[in-house]
Amino acid sequence: MKKKIVVLTGAGMSVESGLKTFRDADGLWEEYPVQKVATHEGWEADPTLVTNFYNMLRKKCWGVKPNEGHKLVAQLEEKYDVTVVTQNVDNLHEMAGSTKVVHLHGELMKVCSSRDVDDPRYIQTLTPDNCEITPGTKAGDGSLLRPYIVFFGEAVPNISIAAEEAQEADIFIIIGTSLNVYPAAGLIHYVRPGVPVYLIDPNPISAGSNVQQIQKGATEGMKELTKILM
Repeated sequence: MKKKIVVLTGAGMSVESGLKTFRDADGLWEEYPVQKVATHEGWEADPTLVTNFYNMLRKKCWGVKPNEGHKLVAQLEEKYDVTVVTQNVDNLHEMAGSTKVVHLHGELMKVCSSRDVDDPRYIQTLTPDNCEITPGTKAGDGSLLRPYIVFFGEAVPNISIAAEEAQEADIFIIIGTSLNVYPAAGLIHYVRPGVPVYLIDPNPISAGSNVQQIQKGATEGMKELTKILM
């Protein structure tokens, strides 16, 4: 039976693919105020602005490819049972070949009903040649189609699934996240005592004495960790 690895990834995972982070000094929140494009209140106030913002993000996302770090995470499946829990809304893990990905903050490539976000009947997956939603387009229930994104202040429906995965991990890996964003940052507390925890990030992060940090970016850090695990 394969050992289970759970990989928690944040924005730093996708930076090397050319996607801007939201929170850094030159991040997207500098250009687009979070209150206007990533909250329920922002959506209610100006759904056209929000729709166009995520149309723009989708076009950018389809223009990039998984980096070597993504591919090395997927490669772990050759030897381990791997679950990726990601705070990212891009689909770069799937594109790299990871087969079990839990998205905490939603999925950029999907749209849904604004009346019932998680009603599977109205969730649509967009394609590269059809990745824009015309403002005012409605879902099957008559409500406006909205991004399938967990807005700030909304519940994170997949966090319970992620917590269960963390509890079952034989190895826990954290890549490209400062562990400042909750509830995702709290997942480390579900890891059983004695389970090895590796943290890959170029910035020093205080995450506890049981955490071994590899102070490198996603690709170089995963190269180093792959030598240890494979």
